Amino acid sequence: MNITYKETKEFTKQEIEDLFLSVNWYSGRYPERVVKALKNSSKVISAWDGDKMIGLIRAFDDGEMVAFAHYLLVDPVYQGQGIAGTLLSMLKEKYKDFLYFNIMPDEKKNVAFYQKHGFLVLEEGTAMQIRNSN
Repeated sequence: MNITYKETKEFTKQEIEDLFLSVNWYSGRYPERVVKALKNSSKVISAWDGDKMIGLIRAFDDGEMVAFAHYLLVDPVYQGQGIAGTLLSMLKEKYKDFLYFNIMPDEKKNVAFYQKHGFLVLEEGTAMQIRNSN
């Protein structure tokens, strides 16, 4: 297995649907919307095993001060091989000169992973969200 990494926004609706549903993410039910969202993101880095997309991370930024990472996912068949860490490290490198690089894990079980990669829990902060589902 030879994993390659690409900074690209070129992928199909089916590739996105397959990846997002492989980890049971709700957004996988809306592949057209996810593709549009990814194409409008500041950065997208994906992991590939041949022609199969097996992982992805994206970020939004303001061009200078603040960046937000979002959507870090790896197909369960490939988890535990360092792919998520590599994707995150690649994105951190892109934003190393920004004042802030933020992540908001959706699940508390993932906090330790992000701490291992240098992120700090904001003791006085909390994540907030409005979920508009149709």
